[in-house]
Amino acid sequence: MSSSPSQTLLIVGGGLAGLTAARHLHQAGIGFKLLEARERLGGRILSVDANGEPSGDGFDLGPSWFWPDMQPAVGDLVHHLGLHAFEQNSDGDVIFQRISREAPQRYRGMRQEPQSMRLVGGTGAIISALADRLPAQSIQLNARVTHVSLDGHEVVVRYVDAGGSSHMQRASHVLFAMPPRLIEAKLLFLPALDVATSERWRRTPTWMAPHAKFFALYDRPFWRDAGLSGTAQSMVGPLVEIHDATTASGRAALFGFVGAPAVERAAIGREAIVAASVQQLAQMFGPQAASPRATLFKDWAEDPLTATADDRQAGGHPVPHRRPWVNGKWQDYISLAGSETSLSDPGYLAGAVEAATRTANEIISRLHTSERAALAVPSQESKA
Repeated sequence: MSSSPSQTLLIVGGGLAGLTAARHLHQAGIGFKLLEARERLGGRILSVDANGEPSGDGFDLGPSWFWPDMQPAVGDLVHHLGLHAFEQNSDGDVIFQRISREAPQRYRGMRQEPQSMRLVGGTGAIISALADRLPAQSIQLNARVTHVSLDGHEVVVRYVDAGGSSHMQRASHVLFAMPPRLIEAKLLFLPALDVATSERWRRTPTWMAPHAKFFALYDRPFWRDAGLSGTAQSMVGPLVEIHDATTASGRAALFGFVGAPAVERAAIGREAIVAASVQQLAQMFGPQAASPRATLFKDWAEDPLTATADDRQAGGHPVPHRRPWVNGKWQDYISLAGSETSLSDPGYLAGAVEAATRTANEIISRLHTSERAALAVPSQESKA
């Protein structure tokens, strides 16, 4: 990898991993360009208001929790960015729904260990904080990468903008901050990836991709008045796991994961799932739950910038492995740094931080090594 100023380090993907990598490069004084296919940063992190629009005090349609005692790197990042966290509400009883013909049962709740934490403002707060510390001119939205090719010792990346126009970017190295499965399905490599690498990427499950989340928003968290935590589990559905999603500012909500697989959800339809979910909440939390002031529904399996056809069936959780993610002709020119490639917490927020930090530091180290080698070589003028 050359340290020539004329060459560019390219990051593809503007979620937590891509922005974390960009932060490390920027702090090391290394220039970069980041391409993000969406019209927003964040990737699978998406905090929205009651209208479903990105918000600085939003409800998390993607990941909500982190565990700083188990994942100190995330806690450190939150601290360094000046963000604040609060405990996921678990005070009160929990509800369990076993079969449809029986009333839901109420049980004494237990304090979570380890305690799940959430960010004030929603998980999107970490995206905004990272982006605010990066040069705006280095980030390009609405840039969907389609082709990646080698030209000598450079990588040629082709991407399409929001208007459908094609563009080309040359880079000395490309860091893909995306799920391996999505890269394999959406990008064309020339020369082609070796079969083993391509197969491994395709077989790696993409976290969140098979799932759907439903939110019911209320004027107040009435379930707390009844001594309920908002936590519930159901073997009936459509929601199989439910939690209190009230924000730190007090905007009340319950959210649940939809249990039906993606293919079944598509057949049922959004409106029917939303109606059945509200009805279920009323059965479990009482008649006040039947009249939410708004509902939110996000099916990640229907998001083409997150999921592929392989994600329509749940494929388990990605497993950490130290084998290289890139082999053959590409190994010196591209790196993978999505959460799924983490050596410690694949599929979690902590995984994105770990993978991006490790990969960015590897690139920084290689650049510094290259610089030292260049300085050690006498110039032709000094030889004369």
